[in-house]
Amino acid sequence: MDFELTDEQKLLRDTTRELLARSYDAEKRNAVTDTEQGWSPQVWKQLAEVGLLGLSFAEEDGGLGAGPVEISAVMTEIGRHLAPEPFLDAVLVPGGLVATAGSKEQRRRILPDVSAGNFLLAFADREPGVRWPSTRVSTSAVPEGDSWTLTGIKNPVLQGGGANALVVTAALPAGGVGLFLVDAGAPGLTRTAYATHDGLRAAQVELSNTPAEPLGEGGDASAAIEAAAVRAQAALCAEAVGAMEEALRLTTEYLKTRKQFGVPIAKFQALTHRAADMYVLLELARSMSLYATMSLADGIVDPVVASRAKLQIGRSARKIGQEAIQMHGGIGMTAEYPVGHYLSRLTAIEHTLGSSDDHLRLLGSSVSLGTVGIN
Repeated sequence: MDFELTDEQKLLRDTTRELLARSYDAEKRNAVTDTEQGWSPQVWKQLAEVGLLGLSFAEEDGGLGAGPVEISAVMTEIGRHLAPEPFLDAVLVPGGLVATAGSKEQRRRILPDVSAGNFLLAFADREPGVRWPSTRVSTSAVPEGDSWTLTGIKNPVLQGGGANALVVTAALPAGGVGLFLVDAGAPGLTRTAYATHDGLRAAQVELSNTPAEPLGEGGDASAAIEAAAVRAQAALCAEAVGAMEEALRLTTEYLKTRKQFGVPIAKFQALTHRAADMYVLLELARSMSLYATMSLADGIVDPVVASRAKLQIGRSARKIGQEAIQMHGGIGMTAEYPVGHYLSRLTAIEHTLGSSDDHLRLLGSSVSLGTVGIN
């Protein structure tokens, strides 16, 4: 199997890398994440202008119709530059649900504006006290004539504070979990935004008899929600690989320039061995990220594949992040130096859609039940 990017995919990767490198260094990122919004509208507009916000949408919906490999290439660059723009949380995940489960009218009403950077979505799924991989949903959907109302609490809703509309999961009266569109200005909707430790944004969303529009034909959307989670996990894995690459690069550069006893500390054998271990962990993570991406490219949307990848990504991310801090010493803990921010983001990725321990338990349970095969 050929894992090399095509010329078009390389151009997409390089365009993203150049745009984000021009927009961000450690100082610029700190300034942007300290704003109320937490990301740059100017960078967001540039992402829209080069077509990245519509990358995953079909051409008839105002997008480019790209696949998992292209998305992975973009997410890796987002991770490499720690770009705070909500490409995953405001476009890929909720926009992907509209694209796969929405009606033709809903897709054409929403997705072109998302692609243009004029409309932000958020996926309101997780609820307080519910640990992944539980799919229990307490938010209720109640039919009222030809319409629906939702009541419940969602938290955390990534990028939920600034979204123009929410894609919300709710329990259906006849069983199953439905997907609903809720306008940001709908009555009974309350949002409390807050910053997460990695500099991004989330919100608690409270719904009280809030009017909602079923996504598509309505009914149980559990399969679409599970598929969206698998795609999101693969995207997070790709982002983590980019962040780990840069954390390792920063560390090796520091080892070459920092001197003790008159020589660069890269001359110390113990430190070079630790850096080599970081490289091995990075390559293990890269291989599993490719595995998850290529599975999706082959049309295999398998939670077990996603869990395998995310388990290794989480293990590699934790060790690489910790070693990067340790080998930098005190400067690694300062807000002005970027390596601590990479560790923070890698930690957040590790705990999003299941930690390493969660995925290990899930895979162990699958093995005991005899449901894990060789793909």
